[in-house]
Amino acid sequence: MASTSKANLTEDDEEEEEIEHFDDFTLASSWERFISEIEATCRQWSADGPKNLLEKGAVHLDYSNKMYRIKSELKDATKIYSMEYYFGIDNNGNISDWNCTLHDLQLCFGVKEFLVISPQSASGVVLDAPESSKLLSAVAIALSNCSCLWPAFVPVHDPSRKAFIGIQNMGTIFTRRFEADRIGSQVPVKFMHLEGLYELFVSKFAYWTSDHLTHLFKVYLMMKLTYRTLPNDDENDGIQDADAENAESEKMPDGGNHNRKHWDDDCPWSEWYSAEDPVKGFDLVTTWSEKVIESSLEMAEMENASPHEAEKWILTPNLSPNLDSSKGDRIGFASQLQLLVSALDMSFEAQFMEDFVSDENLGSDNLKSSMVIPPPTVLDRVLKDLLLEGRQFPDFAKGKHKRSQAIKGAPLESLFAQFCLHSLWFGNCSIRAIAVLWVEFVREIRWYWEESQPLPKMPAHGSIDLATCLINQKLQMLAICIEKKRELNEEFQDCLGSNDDVFAHMEEDIQVGEESTSFLTQSQDFDGKRDSPLILEGFNESRTSISKFSTNSQDVYSADKSTSDSKRRGSAGPVGSMKLLNSCQSLHAPFTQNAPLMTEDMHEERLRAVEAFGDSFNFSAQLERETLSSDMSAFKAANSDAAFEDFIRWHSPGDWENDGSEANDEWPPRGKLSQRMSGPGNSWRKIWNDAPSLPAYEQKPLLDPNREGEKILHYLETVRPHQLLEQMVCTAFRASADTLHQTNFGSLKQMTTKMDQLYHTMASTLRPLQANLLSGNSEKIGDLKRLCVALEHVEKLLTLAASLRHKFIQAPRVYEAIFSDYYDFYLPNMGKGSADVDIQKEFDLKLQLKMNERQVVSNMFTPPTANQSWRKVLSMGNLLNGHEPILRQIVFSKRDSGSDCHYAVSTRGGLHMDDQQEIETYRMYVCGTSNDLRVALCVTSYD
Repeated sequence: MASTSKANLTEDDEEEEEIEHFDDFTLASSWERFISEIEATCRQWSADGPKNLLEKGAVHLDYSNKMYRIKSELKDATKIYSMEYYFGIDNNGNISDWNCTLHDLQLCFGVKEFLVISPQSASGVVLDAPESSKLLSAVAIALSNCSCLWPAFVPVHDPSRKAFIGIQNMGTIFTRRFEADRIGSQVPVKFMHLEGLYELFVSKFAYWTSDHLTHLFKVYLMMKLTYRTLPNDDENDGIQDADAENAESEKMPDGGNHNRKHWDDDCPWSEWYSAEDPVKGFDLVTTWSEKVIESSLEMAEMENASPHEAEKWILTPNLSPNLDSSKGDRIGFASQLQLLVSALDMSFEAQFMEDFVSDENLGSDNLKSSMVIPPPTVLDRVLKDLLLEGRQFPDFAKGKHKRSQAIKGAPLESLFAQFCLHSLWFGNCSIRAIAVLWVEFVREIRWYWEESQPLPKMPAHGSIDLATCLINQKLQMLAICIEKKRELNEEFQDCLGSNDDVFAHMEEDIQVGEESTSFLTQSQDFDGKRDSPLILEGFNESRTSISKFSTNSQDVYSADKSTSDSKRRGSAGPVGSMKLLNSCQSLHAPFTQNAPLMTEDMHEERLRAVEAFGDSFNFSAQLERETLSSDMSAFKAANSDAAFEDFIRWHSPGDWENDGSEANDEWPPRGKLSQRMSGPGNSWRKIWNDAPSLPAYEQKPLLDPNREGEKILHYLETVRPHQLLEQMVCTAFRASADTLHQTNFGSLKQMTTKMDQLYHTMASTLRPLQANLLSGNSEKIGDLKRLCVALEHVEKLLTLAASLRHKFIQAPRVYEAIFSDYYDFYLPNMGKGSADVDIQKEFDLKLQLKMNERQVVSNMFTPPTANQSWRKVLSMGNLLNGHEPILRQIVFSKRDSGSDCHYAVSTRGGLHMDDQQEIETYRMYVCGTSNDLRVALCVTSYD
């Protein structure tokens, strides 16, 4: 038993040993194992399908929205290969539609999904011909085993040739073979023309060389030509301008040169900087749909066809890479405002602006080197532009946005706003450069004051605009003080002249009469006051409906005959039918002086005084004592018999209570003073009692221009640096936005919305500066820098909108479509800083043009001149205004039906091909220019 069991066990072990050492001769060689590995990978990819492949790490291709790629590594002996499967989620598209973005092999061979197998080497191509054939055979066997119909390609030869060989099992009795190659230089002249390319294609299926000359072959043709406008960069602009200057000098006898015109010369920002044209040029793609060609003669005729005969025109803008660059090196208002904000951050380190001018207060050497100031010539030029060449009466409404008033800055055309804009470009906009410019600016302002010269870019009349920043209010008041000072000086000179004339007349007549004595009596106390009622400016009569210009400027006498001997002085005329209380004379309204002008800080000072002493009626009257006294004196002069009650009835009707009678012609008027006016110790009555009877033109001016002017200059000379920089930042942001707002961008609603949003953001961000709530190292500095980023985004979009509108003003649909598409592309980056902008995705718009828009685009291709360096010998046809295409793509194809060719033989399995079915037996893709030619051939054969 034991021996028997042992014998049985030995037999079982021998059987297991035989199974373990079973040799599968189908995988005996490494080549067969390589095929098996390819087959297993293809089976897995085919079973997964596109959606599962995306979950397993398929990579999206940047140039196409629907193409993906998945990769696998394969090993054959000592070599490692990479096999890539290119597929799309939606494979229902038409490969012949050249408007979509296709992979290079899809264009070459007209395939959809495909495999590419290549060695993992430095070149990435198979350099050995036997190896490439073996590799392609292995892939073909593997695909056949797993019933996959994917075409497979192997890169061969030198990488610069972009050469491929490929094969595809059609699933029936047909096999397609692919081959592509490229000539990188010295293209034969024959192949530069359509006729030669047609003959090249025909030679692939004609049995004899002479067949294509004697027989007519039905060949299908599609063609796409790409044209490119000259790039709008500085180098090419220089070439074009040199040609233009040469042509102009031939016409001009003196051979003088004209100034070169930049693209944005008519844009509002061109006064401050020259922006790079964001639109570098355009690519125009003209396509001819499929047509039948039967002879070389037809191809020769087609080469002479105009691009205007093409079925479609598709336009693609070439935008500057700096438009959405993350480098942040773009020069504009936003970049300079960043520097101004940094200067504001440093302004808390000193008490006066002069402290930043000296090198001793700058600290480290690095800080000194970064704060180099421009030479004196630049400083003089800036001051000249600010003060000497400025308009005396600017239009403050120019460029003003409806929300601009919410930003407490200075109007765009005002002197301080222009100073702030100049400071952005003065030196590197450092605190030191600003300090140097400010000190010299204030010094020039003092010269205007001392010489009584009108202050440029500031109105010398009107009221103070309290909605602007304090410095602008001070400058406006200074301009008014200068004007008042000039008037007083002129009156003084006029009086001296009149005095000299009188004395000369007296000496000449040798007599002293009654008139001369009267004159001396009137003028002996002249001290610079207004001594003539002929000058009415500075006076007003705001409390009556009678205009001061409707009455005689001489002293007005009462119309009442009973008091005809009573002289009224400074009267503007009677106030309706009102009568004086103490006499039956008409109540006359006087000419009064204007209320003294006050800036914001003066109003705040008065409010603080009211809060300190209580909000009493009498104290308010004391604050207004000078104005009240002036009005009362003028009223007494115009109404010699007037009482305090008469003044109240005219000046403050609300404080006179009528006794139920509304008639003004009754005398004596019935009524009484209000309680606050009739109380004991009323301050108004005290002022009335002390006020002399003087018309306005004999009174001391309420506004002392000399005193107020010196106070303003003292403020400008001693203003704290951070207070100055706070106002400069607010004004510079407002002025920059108002300048950009003047850009003519047509009817782009997106830009209108973005500008509104920008002003709203600016108003909320700058509010702490307007309220003097900023402090050193404040978090608000970060908010200001983020505001600069927001302004930079808007500035970029505005330059693009202006450039597109300038180029397509005759075709508004085109620039609106391009801008809208770019706006949607750029919108996700609007809330990011320059360092966070995603530049991986490129803007690629293809806009199909309408027939009426083609001429506008055609005009962009200006005929080239003989001296332009880019011009070369034209060797291709289909010229567009003298420009040959930069790229020509042609697809030739030949189709055979089952009834007239050898493909009609019986298939294996007894199947027959449909007699009416057409098969694309030959296909050739040609791509290139006169210096470059690439040909891809696809041949369908019967196996």
